[in-house]
Amino acid sequence: MQWLAKFIYFKVLGWTVVGNKDFSKGDIKKAVIIAAPHTSWHDFYIGVLLRSVLDVKTNFVGKKELFVFPVGWLFRALGGAPIDRHTNENKVQAIANLFKEKREFRMAMSPEGTRKKVDTWRTGFYYIAKTAKVPIIMFTLDFENKQNNISKPFYPTDDIKKDFEFMHNFYKGVKGKIPDYS
Repeated sequence: MQWLAKFIYFKVLGWTVVGNKDFSKGDIKKAVIIAAPHTSWHDFYIGVLLRSVLDVKTNFVGKKELFVFPVGWLFRALGGAPIDRHTNENKVQAIANLFKEKREFRMAMSPEGTRKKVDTWRTGFYYIAKTAKVPIIMFTLDFENKQNNISKPFYPTDDIKKDFEFMHNFYKGVKGKIPDYS
């Protein structure tokens, strides 16, 4: 199926990959992958195609109620991992525990937490990476240039302000599918 994904991604849609294209072939078995700007449902299929093009397994988390019959098998097949949102367990710690339990786990998410325009990113992804001691890999959803730029692994420090400034600079000037939400 990789050939079909490549055909659709490169030939039909006209997208390109730049930056750290080989991160999936290295030693990075665990990471928090952030995709931005997240402005449209189109981001989903671009991300799914990209993971096939790069031949990298990615995951996501969702509330455990989504992982029941009849669609639970599909979410798991797509890399989903259920999380119980009703316990008193800290969600950051619960997700960090998933990293410990699995040999390979690359969790993809949007730092905005929504498709609408936001003034500030949520911080959960950052604290998940710090708690799990895994890098953050950034990739752009640049619809203006039809490209995904992938960063080298970035390990959060103890300076959240400086780290967020670094990450925001990676996405500077990138326009999502709906530019007003970027």
